[in-house]
Amino acid sequence: MKHRILIILATALAVLCLSSTAMAHKVNIFAYSENGVVYAEGYFPDGRPVVEGDIEVLDSKGQKLLSGKTNKEGFFSFQTLVNDDLTIVINASMGHRAQFILRKNELE
Repeated sequence: MKHRILIILATALAVLCLSSTAMAHKVNIFAYSENGVVYAEGYFPDGRPVVEGDIEVLDSKGQKLLSGKTNKEGFFSFQTLVNDDLTIVINASMGHRAQFILRKNELE
């Protein structure tokens, strides 16, 4: 019985360790629009900004509208280009990637 409990505890510990490692490699992006400008922020789960992360802005058909890099605070902004859904993609170091869809009804 003790052997079985040790196996269960060891398995639970391994799962916890693996999940925290996966979270450490995640990247997030958030975007919003205000007065004709779209603001995007890239950050890691621990709050660190994505510095010089590659940004691509795509229309609803997947066509690239523009690209750029986040600044040292993890921010990127641009003038609203079209009245369409926008997909904002961030590529951070070591292949970490995330996207945020900003719907056309959210563009101001």
